Amino acid sequence: MRRAARTDANQTSIVGIFIASGWVVQSTASLGAGFPDLICARQGRVVFVEIKDGSKKPSERELTEAQQKWHKLWRGHIKLYVVDCNEDAYQIISEADA
Repeated sequence: MRRAARTDANQTSIVGIFIASGWVVQSTASLGAGFPDLICARQGRVVFVEIKDGSKKPSERELTEAQQKWHKLWRGHIKLYVVDCNEDAYQIISEADA
């Protein structure tokens, strides 16, 4: 049996940034199997977001083996981002507005 999924300490903040910017956010952290933590959508644009805790040392922010495999196999049109701080979330939003 799979244990409950943990979320990174900065997930609430990052989700809040997307929501405040008009995005709809669905947490998918509980899916496991390397699937990204969030699906975010606004004005016809959809992105997958994998959250890493930027307060941890770099070796603790690395993608898990399952995440590496999922990212390597992903061939869809939906862009996949890895974020570890609020600034990364703002960058995604800025790209969407460009």
